Amino acid sequence: MSDLDATVAWAKGTGKADANRLGITGFCRGGRTVWLYAAHNPDVKAGVAWYGPLAFPVNELHPKNAIDVAADLKAPVLGLYGGADPVIPVEQVEKLKAALAAAKKPSEIVIYPDTPHAFNADYRPSYRPEAAKDGWNRMLAWFKKYGVA
Repeated sequence: MSDLDATVAWAKGTGKADANRLGITGFCRGGRTVWLYAAHNPDVKAGVAWYGPLAFPVNELHPKNAIDVAADLKAPVLGLYGGADPVIPVEQVEKLKAALAAAKKPSEIVIYPDTPHAFNADYRPSYRPEAAKDGWNRMLAWFKKYGVA
């Protein structure tokens, strides 16, 4: 989180970034970081997590998971997940949805049926153009809705 904080501080210091429109997106482990940073930084307006792992074994490198910080979110997060993702089982995604609902957080989860992990990686066999395009459009609309774009 300190690396992202330093990046945000640097961007603010350039005078070229609009710090009032801070958003975050990431893919895979970057998607995991979206959840964690949206719970960490109160200046984040919105986040979009693309198939980010939700439940690593907790250790020194990964002290918390997305599910652990659902109640601490300071910004709404859109989570985009594949229904056929062997890395992130749908059961984990549903557990996160339940945690978000219990915490009354205005986040949203989209599960694309029969879609694998890394469905937006157009250089991999897992690429699914329909889900990728829909996810991209949802991301843009999400950022617009929450004042990032």
